[in-house]
Amino acid sequence: MSALDFTSSPINQSLTAEKKIGLYTLMVRIRDFEMAALKSYNAGKLGGFLHVYIGQESVAAGTLSLCGENDHNITAYRCHAHALASGMAMDECMAELYGKSTGCSKGKGGSMHFFAPDKNFWGGHGIVAGQTPLGLGLGYGLKYLNKEGCCLCFLGDGAVNQGAFHESLNIASLFGIPVVYVIENNGYSMGTSQKRSSAYTGCLAQRAEAYDIEWDVIDGSDIYEVRAKTHIAMERARKEHKPTVLEIDTYRYYGHSVADSKHKGGYRTPEEIQEYKDNHDPISVYRRRLAAEGVLNDELVASISRDSKAEAAAAVKFAEDSPAPSISDIAADVYWETDNNTDASKIGHHFFA
Repeated sequence: MSALDFTSSPINQSLTAEKKIGLYTLMVRIRDFEMAALKSYNAGKLGGFLHVYIGQESVAAGTLSLCGENDHNITAYRCHAHALASGMAMDECMAELYGKSTGCSKGKGGSMHFFAPDKNFWGGHGIVAGQTPLGLGLGYGLKYLNKEGCCLCFLGDGAVNQGAFHESLNIASLFGIPVVYVIENNGYSMGTSQKRSSAYTGCLAQRAEAYDIEWDVIDGSDIYEVRAKTHIAMERARKEHKPTVLEIDTYRYYGHSVADSKHKGGYRTPEEIQEYKDNHDPISVYRRRLAAEGVLNDELVASISRDSKAEAAAAVKFAEDSPAPSISDIAADVYWETDNNTDASKIGHHFFA
């Protein structure tokens, strides 16, 4: 199917010029947030890990743009983009990276643990594939409560080899759970290429056939294709309670994490990275598409870029100016029962009491 076919799909035909510009703006904001975070990390202002999403923006922006009131999402540790695409503010996200009390997880989670349950975003998770049974549970909850919705559960290509993922697929198929597993295939499991880390014939998503689950492969550089094919899977989940496995081919410009010093000139060549930037960058691809449609011009592109960079810079200042968590809060947010003094909190022994 050609790119023009995806442009004409019903879900993309419903996009107004304003919404198209909104999608482009979101991708630019994600990239600028990540670049600002990367700068702060390299300056020694952030602790812990940092897994940036630069190069993959159309995946989170495209899929999550399809979510409605009863749709939920959960992801792995490369979670900043999903947080922003779910409607979280740059300020609370950057403050979390800085470990400040104004962060979305009160400075206790860091880069891998953004959460916003009020926005149906159930967080980033540091254990590889640990989010896959949790996404299954979110889908089960929707079905149990008779709500027409689904869960988008994101994972990396390295997570497809974890047992928890396969157990989740088995239950999703047997119980008819409205969950869409989205493999964000950026080609490398940390520093190991897909061919060296996974046994497969055609693609990773094809493994779904073993569980009688529908699957598809998507070009992650084309946000129209991302939306068109993901919408089909989400409707299958919502209307028929059938799961789907989607494999979205994408690419990351930087290493697995900032600590990955061998990503360029080590396990992949600088030429490989440059080829993707020149020909498959999702922001550039969409910018050219919108320009051809007469929706976007150079002046608007410059304005969006200016505003986005200013927002990211303001988020950094907000984070730097925010207070750190207090020692007195160290035992808070460990158990819901103790935080809210429920009857369960009076039973048994709590290790921090």
